[in-house]
Amino acid sequence: IYHLNLNNLISGHSMRLNLVGRLKLFMIIEALQELGLAKNEAKIYETLLREGECGVSTVSARAEINRRNVYDSMNRLIERGLVFEIRTATENRYRAVEPSKLNEFVEERRKKLAAAMPEMGKLFYATPHKEEVFVYRGVEGWKNYLRDILRVNEDVYTIGAKGSWLDPKLSGFMETYLRDTQKAGIKFHLLFDHEVGKSSHPITKLPSTSYKFLSPEYSTGASLEVFGDHVVNFPGQALGKFNEHLSLTVIINKEIADAYRTWFKLIWDLLPEQQKKQRS
Repeated sequence: IYHLNLNNLISGHSMRLNLVGRLKLFMIIEALQELGLAKNEAKIYETLLREGECGVSTVSARAEINRRNVYDSMNRLIERGLVFEIRTATENRYRAVEPSKLNEFVEERRKKLAAAMPEMGKLFYATPHKEEVFVYRGVEGWKNYLRDILRVNEDVYTIGAKGSWLDPKLSGFMETYLRDTQKAGIKFHLLFDHEVGKSSHPITKLPSTSYKFLSPEYSTGASLEVFGDHVVNFPGQALGKFNEHLSLTVIINKEIADAYRTWFKLIWDLLPEQQKKQRS
């Protein structure tokens, strides 16, 4: 009985190792594909890393790729400089180069993207974007909306602001962003919910801002922002907190943006002057 139990334990351990090994193999192949290798190329390179120097027959068996397809993929890997061929009297053998070579792939892709970026920017901004409606979602969408503010480079008017910009989760990004807006000369005109003033939120101390507080009965769970021809709607907001699942609806329409800006100024002018605070 002891012998059988021991065998079962060893067998189970072997199966777990095999599962872990396959998971790691999948991760490596996936990473190689993200660098631009075809699936067969990634499988062959991983096989050569694992097996060392070997011939096409071994690669075909270990990588589970048809032998005929191995030759084509192997030649492409040789051209990329990731595999080199060792000629022998019986069978040509192959060996993977050191994985650090892959860093060159990353750098080459980065340089190509950087070189193409100016022309892509020209194409994007040359296309008329007079009227649009779209949605930004999540953290990256929220960052895109902030980049839009920098790109448009006009003052920002917010109704129902809640101080979510200073949520600690965003501190690293926002420090750089606020420096960029100051450098660009962008000013923020904010109508805060009543609770922001009641909590003495530090956002009221930001430079380049002017603000007032709405009366308690006008606090809501949403806010609205206008800059240039952009109108941005923020649903589901909480005081001083950033909602990572936020969806922003963006309207690009000059007439609508001008109307909201006018209504903002109406509310601003109706609020008591003594509530107005300014920093620059």
